[in-house]
Amino acid sequence: MGANIISPTHLLLVVVVLLLVFGTKKLPELGRGIGSAMREFKGGVTGAPETPQVQPVSAMTQPEPAQPAPEAPPVAVSAVDGAPRG
Repeated sequence: MGANIISPTHLLLVVVVLLLVFGTKKLPELGRGIGSAMREFKGGVTGAPETPQVQPVSAMTQPEPAQPAPEAPPVAVSAVDGAPRG
């Protein structure tokens, strides 16, 4: 009786009902809330920190500042004919 309770047809029906009840704008918020609750529960059970240490997206996408090119050593010029030495 309960062997086929999680068939693709049943899952599709559940997804359609969720879309009708909550709408497409509310489902991502609902998913985030459930994920947050699961993380808090797991952290409470295992003793792990509640929120993971993650960098914001804006910090990850910013390019690093360009390093200035090293300056070439000065070339010594002969005082007699103006030709470079050494």
